[in-house]
Amino acid sequence: MKIEIAPSILSADFARLADALALLESAGADVVHVDVMDGHFVPNLTIGPPVVAALRKATRLPLDCHLMIEDAERWIGDYARAGAARLTVHVEACPHLHRTVQQIKGLGLEAGVSLNPATPPETLSEILPLIDWVLVMSVEPGFPAQSFIPGALGKVARVAAMIAAAGASARIQVDGGIGTANAAAVVRAGARSLVAGNAIFGAPDPRAALAALRAAAESGS
Repeated sequence: MKIEIAPSILSADFARLADALALLESAGADVVHVDVMDGHFVPNLTIGPPVVAALRKATRLPLDCHLMIEDAERWIGDYARAGAARLTVHVEACPHLHRTVQQIKGLGLEAGVSLNPATPPETLSEILPLIDWVLVMSVEPGFPAQSFIPGALGKVARVAAMIAAAGASARIQVDGGIGTANAAAVVRAGARSLVAGNAIFGAPDPRAALAALRAAAESGS
């Protein structure tokens, strides 16, 4: 089974983003994961729609935008126009989650919903049939290069069981502390997309690191 590898551009050199995108294309990445942070919902500030639009012009890869922001519904149109292919919002930041997901889908984008480490999967029970992705955070969102929270494995398995029980088609993405040491276990638990930042861009040879991560992930499928 092919597992999606979604390198996080947050871990790249921001002065050389075009080079990073070219590297990801040549290395066989499936999508580019774009971490959007507002300094309110998470304690970091990253990029906005203008940078996403610039990324869109510089790569053929789909842009997977993870909106770690408050009032996400105010910005969905901007990120859609900037060129995002997928928008993921947080259940903790969206009081009207059903409406927000409908807004994303109405713009022709894939819709994902993310869970922070302390948020139980059951919060997704009413929205599962409507979404394309569940993003399970395996670190506290906000900063790269954190260690994987072991309890995330059980959470991924619980989400996978919920999806199956609901007869839904949502796939599971996992973000945080992903590397060759845990990729197979995360896939065996039910993940179909792995976000990796430091494991790729922090390696001496990012191309080789991406290939090794894919091999490790697919060994668990």
